[in-house]
Amino acid sequence: MLYLKTLIIVVQLLSALGVIGLVLLQHGKGADMGAAFGSGASGSLFGATGSANFLSRTTAILAAIFFVTTLALTYLGSYKPQTSAGVLGGVAPVPASAPAVAASGASAPVSAPVASSAPGADVPK
Repeated sequence: MLYLKTLIIVVQLLSALGVIGLVLLQHGKGADMGAAFGSGASGSLFGATGSANFLSRTTAILAAIFFVTTLALTYLGSYKPQTSAGVLGGVAPVPASAPAVAASGASAPVSAPVASSAPGADVPK
């Protein structure tokens, strides 16, 4: 479980850095006019409009990966496994005030517990 969490954190970190880098690489709306007048974008690897389309799609994919890894980390962080009570987990404890049963089946008299440690027990009535 620890390895899975570490892997998801690494994927989330890489996707966050990728989104930051791709957002910084993209041109704003005002840069389209400069590209139309030959600022060198038409001779690039993706063409005049291809780079904007490629960068925006890649940014959207990395943002989706970041979103999914965030949800996975939230789920894994809130997961609390059920603690086992052990072999005797289903056995109820016997109360102290229950009468003891003798071997013959008759109930033996049980003396009342001394409540000297209870608060106000030493106050005369």
